[in-house]
Amino acid sequence: MQIETKFVHGGKSYESKTGAISTPIYQTATFKHLGVNQSTGYDYSRTQNPTREKLEKTYALLESGDAGMAFATGMAAVATIIELFSAGDHLLVCDDIYGGSYRFFDSLATQKSLQFSYVSMDNIEEVEAALQANTKAIFFETPTNPMMKVTDIRQICEFAKAKGILAIVDNTFLTPYLQRPLELGADIVISSATKFLAGHNDTLCGLVAAKGKELVERLCFIQNTIGSVCSPFDSWLVLRGIKTLAVRMRTQEENTKKLFNWLRAHPLISKVYYPGDKEHPCYPISCKQASGHGSMISFETKTEALAKKILEKVEIISFAESLGGVESLITYPVLQTHADIPGETLAKLGINHRLLRLSVGIEAAEDLLADLSQAIAE
Repeated sequence: MQIETKFVHGGKSYESKTGAISTPIYQTATFKHLGVNQSTGYDYSRTQNPTREKLEKTYALLESGDAGMAFATGMAAVATIIELFSAGDHLLVCDDIYGGSYRFFDSLATQKSLQFSYVSMDNIEEVEAALQANTKAIFFETPTNPMMKVTDIRQICEFAKAKGILAIVDNTFLTPYLQRPLELGADIVISSATKFLAGHNDTLCGLVAAKGKELVERLCFIQNTIGSVCSPFDSWLVLRGIKTLAVRMRTQEENTKKLFNWLRAHPLISKVYYPGDKEHPCYPISCKQASGHGSMISFETKTEALAKKILEKVEIISFAESLGGVESLITYPVLQTHADIPGETLAKLGINHRLLRLSVGIEAAEDLLADLSQAIAE
């Protein structure tokens, strides 16, 4: 079965008892027992709900995982994974990481005596040098947010396996449509399904898929114990969004390529960051491990004043946080998504007051180009 068909049908496109094509929303907290020690397989919706179960099985299928888990938000998914580790454990984390993940690691997780080192994952020597005797996992995004750095997933996963530690990959930007880290050796994959998978900027959800019976059992236990699960209605919204993921992402990527070429040629834009740039240092790796380059692009303006002007003047493109929806969104990372990251780290990565991050939607590319053009015009 081709991946496009899997997105539409999720393994089974209808509800077996009624024949409903759309998965029903089981908006219930609890389920009736048939008798003592008798169950329908569902007892309490924190533990399992039929709508959420369909989403979890669909995500596991798409990512080639042994099981999937759905959470209330992407950060709830990250927090649940971190519960795998104990006080004194050390994790290697990519240096260019979503600010919300950094905030959680640097504040709440460190209070539990977990240790984190931030390294450039596109440099295996730096990763090897940062390894410690108590290192238990490597956690990374690829492409990274917002600098679009690309990590060789197979290389890092082979390194992790050789050292007996977990490889955890955030696959939010490319989704299983374009990249499947578990097939490249990862143990756990995460997606903020709020973004491309749901695709309509109308719900919150985090998804996890994993391989290995013992690891899956531990994650499911933690999920049930903590209970930060995706609601039935939100699960249904994400399932609905997944059906159109392939066609949305194809259009979004086509639009992004046009915007990339336009931005790169513009005299008031000094730098453009996009994994689909053939001059990108990791372009060959990106082509090797992914079937596309996605629709996330970051660019740097000549002046800080111009960056702020663009944010204030765009009309079709919305100045808003988040990404991956059908509507194009533009974000100011230094003051929004990455505001909690130390200034010296931002400077090292190149996240400055001239950098903007653009999530390209499915609007007509000509309209998006016209909008950027009028916003930049003097």
